[in-house]
Amino acid sequence: MKIKIIYKKLGREQAHGIAESDGIIYLDTRLKGKKHLEICLHEILHILNPKDSEAVIIKKSITLTKLLWDEGYRRIDDTNDTPLQDGTN
Repeated sequence: MKIKIIYKKLGREQAHGIAESDGIIYLDTRLKGKKHLEICLHEILHILNPKDSEAVIIKKSITLTKLLWDEGYRRIDDTNDTPLQDGTN
């Protein structure tokens, strides 16, 4: 399955990201650093595992985020000041 990411402000939707069943992911343009990684993984997991509950998706996305961050994954911006969904950094 091909997954496409589109960046747009999602304030009206009150979401950081949205995954659609056709493989399109919308990510808020204001996401940065570690939070961007977390939400990107979160929405990808929704597409790859559509039967998983929101709680399971959150747990998996946080686990992957922490692992990749510890391994040195960084986008251009490496800010780490926005907490993950479970309140941790």
